[in-house]
Amino acid sequence: MPLSAGQPPAAAAGGEPEEGDSGSALTEAVAAAFAAAGPLAAADPNFLPRAAQNALAEAIAHALDRREALVAEAGTGVGKTYAYLVPLLLSGRRALVSTATKSLQDQLFLRDLPRLVDQLGVPVRRALLKGRASYLCRHRLRQAESDAQLPDRFAVRALQRVSAWAPATRAGDLAEVEGLDERSPVIPLVTSTRDNCLGIDCPEYRNCHVVQARREAMAADLVVVNHHLFFADLALRDSGVAELLPSVEAAVFDEAHQLVEAGVQFLGTTLATGQAIDLARDLLAQGLRHARGLKPWAERAAAIDRAARDLRLACAGALREVRGILKLRWEERAAEGRLEAPLDALAAAAEAAAAVLAEVAEAAPDFARLAERCGTLAALARHFEAEAEAGRVRWIDLSPQQARLVESPLDIRAMLDEQRAGAPKSWIFTSATLGADAALSWFTSQTGLEDARRLVVGSPFDYPHHARVWVPSPFPKPNDAAHPAAVGALAARLAAALGGRTFVLTTTLRVLPLIAEALRTAAPQLTVLVQGSEPRRALLARYRDGRGAVLVGSASFWEGIDMPGDALQCVLIDKLPFPPPNDPLVEARVKQLRAGGGDPFSDYFVAEAAVSLKQGAGRLIRTESDRGLLVVADPRLRQMGYGRKLMAALPPMTPLAGEAEALEWLAALAAAH
Repeated sequence: MPLSAGQPPAAAAGGEPEEGDSGSALTEAVAAAFAAAGPLAAADPNFLPRAAQNALAEAIAHALDRREALVAEAGTGVGKTYAYLVPLLLSGRRALVSTATKSLQDQLFLRDLPRLVDQLGVPVRRALLKGRASYLCRHRLRQAESDAQLPDRFAVRALQRVSAWAPATRAGDLAEVEGLDERSPVIPLVTSTRDNCLGIDCPEYRNCHVVQARREAMAADLVVVNHHLFFADLALRDSGVAELLPSVEAAVFDEAHQLVEAGVQFLGTTLATGQAIDLARDLLAQGLRHARGLKPWAERAAAIDRAARDLRLACAGALREVRGILKLRWEERAAEGRLEAPLDALAAAAEAAAAVLAEVAEAAPDFARLAERCGTLAALARHFEAEAEAGRVRWIDLSPQQARLVESPLDIRAMLDEQRAGAPKSWIFTSATLGADAALSWFTSQTGLEDARRLVVGSPFDYPHHARVWVPSPFPKPNDAAHPAAVGALAARLAAALGGRTFVLTTTLRVLPLIAEALRTAAPQLTVLVQGSEPRRALLARYRDGRGAVLVGSASFWEGIDMPGDALQCVLIDKLPFPPPNDPLVEARVKQLRAGGGDPFSDYFVAEAAVSLKQGAGRLIRTESDRGLLVVADPRLRQMGYGRKLMAALPPMTPLAGEAEALEWLAALAAAH
């Protein structure tokens, strides 16, 4: 079992318990829980003790006993969720568990935790805490029911569905509403934000689901949150995490490889044009509701709305059609002078609205809150008119709906240093991919966790026998115009041999339609599902339920997807996932590395590609019996010196020499299907 460089095995695994602590008692209890005759095996006939899971659980138990930091990479199939939950539950320590997404939160809280609590027989008060946008706001629901302007009949039905569900819900979690699309335009109308929440002035304050969720979290022994909520709350102190964190004795971060990206997004300063448009809408609605005819509400709201839309157009520049989210360099737009006028207009419009609201503040609680929002918006616009703060980077996230102006730190070192300097507690970070070396330096260097104990636990799966890897050669290089079509044609041949059951993962959204078109042309008998054509959940459901399907996706399809068994037996990655060199964050990190004497390509680009490649490859083998083929359609993996490092980062799959061997392997898998 690989251990961190420079540490003796005992230290990397947690060491012996110090005199006076209960390390041996907890370690023994954890070992007994995972034993062949233990409670987990007694409750589940399919449970088998796994050495890798035991090692991870033991290291976590030691970290809990000593209130230390542990960074642990655990390969697919180790069972890391149980490996951290069992020690947490048996320790009796008050804990915060953060995972990557709301869906993983629900899985942890609604499935894994109740099952383990029953099996271990431990009385633990549990709470689930999400962001405001997940909870129904009864006050805003009443407003929406009376005067919301809904865009279509689907939104009307969605609001009716929420209204029918609202009287009976206890938690107020909108995830309970069957058939409610998470992208529905109704959700912003029936939820609150930090900006529009009335707090104790709200007529529904006593029944507020957000307040109830916070209250339950503060009273719980174990609270489940997500990374975005964790960082957003530390920045804004809006959801209860900042209040909760000092009181817990352990903080566990699952899917920790996403921590830095989440932190950089939420610890910074953000001005969103959608935020301004929402303010304009609320200003008009509340002005007409409470003080119709007293002030020029339509004029003030229109000025904010127009300035926000002009700002988005200025950010877009010559771009007319935007798919997904584009990250634009701040320097390009600022140097052209495009942002000055719309930012000034937005600030002026917000300031004018704030002045009008101040004159009628006594008419309704909504007006005081709206005035605060206008002041905040004006201050943000003025902030982005000025130069960026030292040590921070600016960029623009452009989507079809809005532009987000972001100023952020380059990593989360300072934030974690500050939190770890507080009351002593255990800090545990775990994921299937945290680096390409035993020191896990990709993760620890960005988080300031170089002093943490580190553990690398390999996957228990039999990759050499169950998986193959093939790098086509000769093959067009990624910068060749013929590359996307060649990838699509190759995917068609492989998927046809397998009868579908294939993922094509791309590094950019741009090539999705090109690859999909080539695939459909070469294999018209296959069903080709393409990211963006339907919601992600619907696409995955169609893929899982259908036969002869190929899914072509980017970004979010590289991780967090579990297709065990023979539903997915071929993963084709179009090219090595190096970070885009023109990305503003990438540019800033390259400058930082060069200033410190580092090698940006080796220390950053290759390290980032190794982690992403491991994530994509991780979609293939999900259980002990899975079999499959990984294809990386990038000849650089064979031809370049760094290719050996990237290949070494992958699970130990058996390499294939050519397409004939690949098709033979797929034919064998198809015959066994």
